[in-house]
Amino acid sequence: MATGVAPAPLPHVRVRDGGIGFTRSVDFAKVLSVPGVGTLRAGSPRSKALVVRSSSTGSDTMELEPSSEGSPLLVPRQKYCEAIHQTRRRKTRTVMVGNVALGSDHPIRIQTMTTSDTKDVAKTVEEVMRIADKGADIVRITVQGRKEADACFEIKNTLVQKNYNIPLVADIHFAPTVALRVAECFDKIRVNPGNFADRRAQFEKLEYTDDDYQQELEHIEKVFSPLVEKCKQYGRAMRIGTNHGSLSDRIMSYYGDSPRGMVESALEFARICRKLDFHNFVFSMKASNPVVMVQAYRLLVAEMYNLGWDYPLHLGVTEAGEGEDGRMKSAIGIGTLLMDGLGDTIRVSLTEPPEEEIDPCRRLANLGTQAANLQIGVAPFEEKHRHYFDFQRRSGQLPLQKEGEEVDYRNVLHRDGSVLMSVSLDQLKAPELLYRSLAAKLVVGMPFKDLATVDSILLRELPPVEDAEARLALKRLVDISMGVLTPLSEQLTKPLPHAIALVNLDELSSGAHKLLPEGSRLAVTLRGDESHEQLDILKVVDDITMLLHNVPYGEKKTGRVHAARRLFEYLQTNGLNFPVIHHIDFPKTIDRDDLVIAAGTNVGALLVDGLGDGVLLEAADHEFEFLRDTSFNLLQGCRMRNTKTEYVSCPSCGRTLFDLQEISAQIREKTSHLPGVSIAIMGCIVNGPGEMADADFGYVGGAPGKIDLYVGKTVVQRGIAMEGATEALIQLIKDHGRWVDPPAEE
Repeated sequence: MATGVAPAPLPHVRVRDGGIGFTRSVDFAKVLSVPGVGTLRAGSPRSKALVVRSSSTGSDTMELEPSSEGSPLLVPRQKYCEAIHQTRRRKTRTVMVGNVALGSDHPIRIQTMTTSDTKDVAKTVEEVMRIADKGADIVRITVQGRKEADACFEIKNTLVQKNYNIPLVADIHFAPTVALRVAECFDKIRVNPGNFADRRAQFEKLEYTDDDYQQELEHIEKVFSPLVEKCKQYGRAMRIGTNHGSLSDRIMSYYGDSPRGMVESALEFARICRKLDFHNFVFSMKASNPVVMVQAYRLLVAEMYNLGWDYPLHLGVTEAGEGEDGRMKSAIGIGTLLMDGLGDTIRVSLTEPPEEEIDPCRRLANLGTQAANLQIGVAPFEEKHRHYFDFQRRSGQLPLQKEGEEVDYRNVLHRDGSVLMSVSLDQLKAPELLYRSLAAKLVVGMPFKDLATVDSILLRELPPVEDAEARLALKRLVDISMGVLTPLSEQLTKPLPHAIALVNLDELSSGAHKLLPEGSRLAVTLRGDESHEQLDILKVVDDITMLLHNVPYGEKKTGRVHAARRLFEYLQTNGLNFPVIHHIDFPKTIDRDDLVIAAGTNVGALLVDGLGDGVLLEAADHEFEFLRDTSFNLLQGCRMRNTKTEYVSCPSCGRTLFDLQEISAQIREKTSHLPGVSIAIMGCIVNGPGEMADADFGYVGGAPGKIDLYVGKTVVQRGIAMEGATEALIQLIKDHGRWVDPPAEE
């Protein structure tokens, strides 16, 4: 038995040089090898684990395993949600935010944030009233200084006089004394652990001794404790809200710019609250990258399960952007967690007027509530292969060329994620229009695949054999390695050369596919909740090019996400490496925003875990181009396939130093043709340049009328007059060799 010293939640336990190591001393813990499992050492299989019993958590027991195969970082093996096979809302305590109860016994609460200058009392009051009238439960207001704090008293009193009792939240950065002041009138205080007591991060790698680290923790406790006591005194709530972009140098020196660092940053503040017997608080773990955001929340909840904590969660993807891009990113992050039963209040951060955030918030809340109320899912199954805490993509085997094949099948799927589209017979009547709709490049009327061209198409009905024009249009698509999928019955009765026959498991089991010419390629559609005996046919049938996972949209009790997880578990257990396309056939009546949010939730929840190789979205009454663009947005939002410029755009608040919506639109108009380039557009730098961790270039408000430009996290030009800042950004992109001229109109 090996023993050592480790903290109470155990993020500091690591495997080093084949043995167990500890990064610093906090509380005593025993580390035991599991009987019959063996000692965990670097590079050991994920199936080997440790049991840790921590003296500071009573009799709690936790299993640890490498976060990935061969990784030195140990993470809890135990659950991060109530069930992996079903949506069950995580049980939490109730936190009171003014007159609004927040937690698992209550509805998922909806909130947003004002964008007006907080010192402008009349404008802020009007904005809060407009937000409340739209149905928000809670409103957050930025409070950056003493003058803003003083204005908060007048804001609150004016709203009460107008019979608006919506709870107000003060957003605090760098200002403990301001937080103490505003706690006397607002219902909740949001603190950012990365900058409430720590200095702004300089992104320097600092060396900390145990004594240095402990001294900084004592400093945090000294600065933070008065606010905790004030909140207790006045009955206020608190959000301990970590931002990926504003972790302290101390945290990043230990944990890196990582989800684990985000969690530990919040836990430091939570321990102080608990030490002072204050429990009326919630957590958030926000990031502009939905994948990072999901990992951070999962790690936090795993820690809370280990510690026996039951604090509610505020969910959000920060700096999501605007329009369908912003809604998609938010759906991927928030929707993924809602499908796991996590989340008690949500905010969709859009670069739009704050009242416009309420509708997508409500749609997500309704989706999560319905899933939890119905407890959608599948029969229980054991899951051994999915990586909850770190992204590792399961890449299906792309089609290989077989000897004797007359056409090239190697590009019917894309290595970074594929987009498939359903095409009708009517579209074949205008071939050039169809090619453009598929985003193919045309040269003298002939199609060629481009960066964002659809990879394959589904044709539910083949044109008659005698329709030479339609068949020629399809041949030209096949010739550029675009797959044409069509039902088995169509391919048998009106065979199309080199088409991929779409079959179901019953047709495979009956041998109906054997009526096709030898060597014909197959795509198999399945639900994922079939018995293993039914799925076993996949082991013995040759020529399967891809699987299409599809649970009929009208089924209310079967969870699409859970069925897909079960399918991937079966495939990985049996060593089957087929590419899997997530296929959703939406009803005709579905609203456009509901489609975006449902796709982001039901497909995004799988892609953020690396499960899936593409998407096929069908909706009969929606424009072809909208479905195509939504599919590509989904892949890009899950950090798979980049086909356009990526924007990290903050939603604006009272700190914003320019008209963010106007400037954002201006920058997008001039830079939207740069796939692979990421641009951050930030109204200020309060969350730290780390908020631009995913961005190549940054356009940031530095002072009224002045813009600072960044490359990554480094400021390279300061104080540029706003009138010339967009052109200066373009020149910066050019200087770094990332600019290309916009394509000429065809």
